[in-house]
Amino acid sequence: QVQLVESGGGSVQAGGSLRLSCATSGYTYSVYRMAWFRQAPGKEREGVASMGGYGTTSYANSVKGRFTVSKDNAKNTLYLQMNSLKPEDTGMYYCAIGDPYGRASLQPSAYEYWGQGTQVTVSS
Repeated sequence: QVQLVESGGGSVQAGGSLRLSCATSGYTYSVYRMAWFRQAPGKEREGVASMGGYGTTSYANSVKGRFTVSKDNAKNTLYLQMNSLKPEDTGMYYCAIGDPYGRASLQPSAYEYWGQGTQVTVSS
């Protein structure tokens, strides 16, 4: 059974930083496409950052230069480092994995497995 568990969310003032983690287990493959998504109240889920199976990355324009996605294969853990946070970054953040060797993608349909989410709140 594949499981993804996010952690690291919280409340922070604008300009601050947070690092989200996503512990994965049960996935057969050691190489896979992964991504972080977020969803604000009343809005659609949007892709924030992605890393393909071969390490290529893709970021939403709104977070380029501020967010960094990474993966620790030894720990089976995904990370999202978020710097210079803005109030518009507020939302529930989800990690997702799928498609071994797939390219980076910010489309929800590209992913098979999802975590339950961790809340990020940025105040002005």
